[in-house]
Amino acid sequence: MSSSLTYFNTLAKRRKKRGFNAYYWNEITNYIQYFSHEDGSVLEVGCGSGDLLASVAGSQKTGIDFSEEFITWAKEKHTNKGIEFLVMDANNIQLDKKYDIIIISNLIGFVEDIQQVFEQVKKCCHENTKVIVQFYNSLWEPLIKFTELIGLKEKTPTQNWLSTRDINNLLFISGFDVYRNSKRLIFPFYFPFLSLVFNRYLAKFPFFRFFSFNLYSFAKPLPLSDVASYENKYSTTIVIPARNESGNIENAILRLPKFGKHTEIIFVEGNSTDDTWQKIQEIQTKYAGTHDIKIAQQPGKGKADAVREGYKIASGDILMILDADLTVPPEDLPKFYNAIAGAKGDFINGTRLVYPMDKEAMRFLNYLGNHFFSWAFTWLLDQRFKDTLCGTKVMFRTDYIKLTKNRKYFGEFDPFGDFDLLFGAHKLNLKIVEVPIRYRERTYGSTNISRFKHGVILLRMCAFASRKCKFI
Repeated sequence: MSSSLTYFNTLAKRRKKRGFNAYYWNEITNYIQYFSHEDGSVLEVGCGSGDLLASVAGSQKTGIDFSEEFITWAKEKHTNKGIEFLVMDANNIQLDKKYDIIIISNLIGFVEDIQQVFEQVKKCCHENTKVIVQFYNSLWEPLIKFTELIGLKEKTPTQNWLSTRDINNLLFISGFDVYRNSKRLIFPFYFPFLSLVFNRYLAKFPFFRFFSFNLYSFAKPLPLSDVASYENKYSTTIVIPARNESGNIENAILRLPKFGKHTEIIFVEGNSTDDTWQKIQEIQTKYAGTHDIKIAQQPGKGKADAVREGYKIASGDILMILDADLTVPPEDLPKFYNAIAGAKGDFINGTRLVYPMDKEAMRFLNYLGNHFFSWAFTWLLDQRFKDTLCGTKVMFRTDYIKLTKNRKYFGEFDPFGDFDLLFGAHKLNLKIVEVPIRYRERTYGSTNISRFKHGVILLRMCAFASRKCKFI
């Protein structure tokens, strides 16, 4: 510890610019910045000169480092930016705040007891805190030592060289749940065109990813295990988009179980050619004494527009979507509530492709398409997906509000709403969890999905997402 402190104090006194290594540092900053947001609080453990912390978005920022010289430098460089810099050892964090994002970058290689640092970090977490740990790929240890030998990089004390599996295990035993691992940067220096091709594109594909220089583990505190602590904690809004679904409206009410603190139901009708709107009004009146039912007609077209209209008037802590065809059984919604209320995930996605489904529930080409998109999303977002197009998706209303503010990053590109929510959840750095359901055959009406026309649209949206989520 003393040798490391001496090294970093000496390094800070030089006030040396990053120069040739700036490209490497900028890549880390840009990637972490992608997952930061203006209304989130941020803590960086081992902040050094504070450049990374100063560059990411956040409403409140705190940087700690055991080097007094680095903290002095950080305060000089980033004065008047509202950042709190503190001299503090990562092995003994004394902060009385809880943070939304905690960054640990280029640090774990230098600490004696990584588990102890993670356990100290846990004290600064609420149940939805996201921890981003960045570290070196041990494959590149010889190259790093060589760059130190020839003077391209400062010589450093002996480092820990751990694998992703080692880091994930240390996070787990320290009380964290790892939900994403990313690999980036296979060419850590800037050369025109070459750096772009290798790092933005080739580094995202199998085989090339093996040589990535920077590794990332994304984690959040392990989920709650005491059901009694959350079973009545949150209110829920269930938005039911309905187009030509007159025969399913009453069943949606009758089959809906009770769960959570309170349930609000919002029917949103759009452009029906049957008597769906009249049926919705009738059901609202009929069940006014037993159910909290709101109704609306969407101003535009498509499911995404209907869901957004419902979310505008929603008041629940948790937002749920239930398709009016009831192919996702209303009886399964408590599973989604328990998953998000118990902090097992921040965004809960239904999956229809685990259990056997009713014979006529999904046409064969739709089935193949869903498997393709699940594979594509797993690769695009670095989180496992079994089914991306299940209509039932669940998130906290506070996160949805953040998603709407962030929608300008993606623009208006999704008429269905599924990809808009999934991409938005990824950009918010939410842990996405899938809940398997048994997909049922519809008992009234016919599907509004066109396999070929809508399939082409979905492919275009995947190509769009690759530019906005993967090749960044």
